[in-house]
Amino acid sequence: MKERISLVAIAHERIGAYLRPGAIAIDATVGNGYDTLFLLRQVAPGGRVYGFDIQRSALESAETKINDPELRACLALFADSHARMAEWIPQEDHGSIGAIMFNLGYLPGGDKAVTTRTESTLAALAAVSRLLSPGGIITIVAYPGHMSGAPETERVRRWCEALDPQRFKVELIHAKPNDDTAPRLFVVTRTCLE
Repeated sequence: MKERISLVAIAHERIGAYLRPGAIAIDATVGNGYDTLFLLRQVAPGGRVYGFDIQRSALESAETKINDPELRACLALFADSHARMAEWIPQEDHGSIGAIMFNLGYLPGGDKAVTTRTESTLAALAAVSRLLSPGGIITIVAYPGHMSGAPETERVRRWCEALDPQRFKVELIHAKPNDDTAPRLFVVTRTCLE
């Protein structure tokens, strides 16, 4: 039986190929801050990472991981839903975001009743289509195995399928093929030519 692969590690690998120092990125679901820290290490010095989470404990967890003053200087955290990211990000950065990461579901080690919601995730995805730069990348790790995860994952899949194939390339990677409850990674890249 094939072992489960780390979708987060694959997401980091894909994004690492896109981001350079000075770039701008978004962690749409800060969680415990591991993706935030990864993004900061890619864009520093001189770049920017915008992070969003509705739970203050998630933002505090992320902040404890970021001790380097050079990384802290690149970080802006918001205690708000990812659905409102376009409102928080300065207008001059719209269309200039090199990478956007989503790790859906609930905060590991937190209250499993507090999860991302399909409606807010779809609103966030609508915003990222406008925020992402040509040649940019979006990664979405979805978890259909928990109660609200299956409908959210299905709607993300449909959102990806509805993207204009002339402007976006979509790749789907399953953590465990042939297991409908296993996590999956959607990798969306925007073409450079528009």
